[in-house]
Amino acid sequence: QYRESSSLFFCTIKSSEKLELFFPIYKNRKSESQEEDLVQFFPVWEEAFRFMNLKLVKGSMEYKTQIAGMVEEWTAYNDSHDANTSPWSIFKNDVHDFDAYLEHLEVTEPGDGLVPDSTYFCLDRDRDRMVGAVNIRHSLNDYLLAYGGHIGDGIRPSERRKGYGTAMMGLALEECRKLGIEKILVVCSRDNVGSAKTIMKNGGILENEVETDGSVMQRYWITLS
Repeated sequence: QYRESSSLFFCTIKSSEKLELFFPIYKNRKSESQEEDLVQFFPVWEEAFRFMNLKLVKGSMEYKTQIAGMVEEWTAYNDSHDANTSPWSIFKNDVHDFDAYLEHLEVTEPGDGLVPDSTYFCLDRDRDRMVGAVNIRHSLNDYLLAYGGHIGDGIRPSERRKGYGTAMMGLALEECRKLGIEKILVVCSRDNVGSAKTIMKNGGILENEVETDGSVMQRYWITLS
């Protein structure tokens, strides 16, 4: 009964081509039959199904209410906590002047230590709610190579510890692929165990640790196949 009730779910997830994106372990499966595959990976498919309606979108007037609500919540949290403000791109301008916010959201020309980048908001389509944001730098300058990396991301405070970070980074890696970035540097503080786990779940390999401003940063590389 378990297998019969799960067979449609199996076919849906396997044909979606998103399982490997969210769960790299699926590439290393050793089962030789659909039946073995189902038993071994059903918990993983359940998790993948939960995130299938996540989507990265660019900032636009269409999402003004959702973006503003997320940034307001996040800013209030940051003001009362010693919090990491990543991705900085969504906090650098006043979200209440939304036209100007969108106009200055992304860097289009290099200069002043900045490189061109793209910012995406992570939309949970089931709830019509933004759960996080990610900023992708198209190239690395000396500082980013040492301490910043290609990707800066974060999950809004009320949606943390629910698995969205891993799924969102998987989507961000697909955007990196579209931009022609096949070897991606992702950096996090050694103290940020959650971020390190997210990076490693998406294939990150630790190269080294570097110290800056009294903090130890871990530098991970993700190579897209």
